[in-house]
Amino acid sequence: MFDWISDTSLAALVGLIGGVMLGLSARLGRFCTLGAIEDALYAGSFLRLRMWGIAIGVAMIGTHVLMAAGTVQAADAVYLRLGWNPIASVIGGLMFGYGMALSGNCGFGALARLGGGDLRAFVIVLVMGVSAYVAISGPLAWLRVMLFPESAADPTALPSVADGLGRVTGMSPALIGIILGAVLVAAMFTTKEMRRAHKETFWATIAGLAIVTGWGGTAWVLENGFAAIPMESHTFSAPLGDMVLYLMTSSGSNLNFGVGSVVGVLVGAFIGSLFKGHFRWEACEDPRELKRQIGGAAIMGLGAVIAFGCSIGQGLSAFAILYYGAPVTFLAIVAGAALGLRQLISGFAIAE
Repeated sequence: MFDWISDTSLAALVGLIGGVMLGLSARLGRFCTLGAIEDALYAGSFLRLRMWGIAIGVAMIGTHVLMAAGTVQAADAVYLRLGWNPIASVIGGLMFGYGMALSGNCGFGALARLGGGDLRAFVIVLVMGVSAYVAISGPLAWLRVMLFPESAADPTALPSVADGLGRVTGMSPALIGIILGAVLVAAMFTTKEMRRAHKETFWATIAGLAIVTGWGGTAWVLENGFAAIPMESHTFSAPLGDMVLYLMTSSGSNLNFGVGSVVGVLVGAFIGSLFKGHFRWEACEDPRELKRQIGGAAIMGLGAVIAFGCSIGQGLSAFAILYYGAPVTFLAIVAGAALGLRQLISGFAIAE
């Protein structure tokens, strides 16, 4: 496209920008999947879950505005190119949520912590990335394909809520997405706590806009460039493995959106931790904790590949385009996390 930068590097730059936004949201706005679930289950606070709702709504509005403008073509989105497998969404989501609870972070959260100097998170990032590739193209790939077969989506009936409602009502799918996103955002402000939480609202909005930059930026590169790059937005399962592979084979491989996104979160989290004065080196002193984190990260990597996305990939990026599997996977992640947290806290003890 440009003489000074390749299409794949430009996609990586798009990922870098959105990743910085997400990293700052995590460190300065406490935007965190597991933290939101823990607050709701054990602290009685739904503030951070409402932040997620705002981020999803903003991502939906922004992405569908780009669809209305013709910048983003829904049929090109990675989530809408394959048919939806409900079983994969449920099982993969449960696995991811359970692994997230055991490790204490999702892939995104681990990157945000690593950017703040937590070396325990480095283990989670490394193991999760390798585990994802074990299921994508490694020893367990054949088993994944056999148990959770994939099929191409019907281009005339995309697996999208907006597309489905559009066929039924005759309305524009883009308009439907904008309306649903606006309703969701409005619903998050039905409590005084959220209406007064200006900082949380700001950073939730930034997180949602980061997803929009991913869809819009890669769509622009795909449309105007020469390389057949995927139209995608942020997710943190396979890209962790991509980052490891790139570090080992950069002389024979190209940058991509996922690698840029991972680096961006690290950079944003580092800047945010310095701004808050929270940067400090930390390491794991308890072998049992390390063992639990490694096991949880391995389960997360496998679950994310089965579910076709992690808490960010399905919980924000896929939600933004109203993919059928997004709400199902997200609820399964919450259920799996609740199960894992209960095991850690009470050991599944039965109350008398």
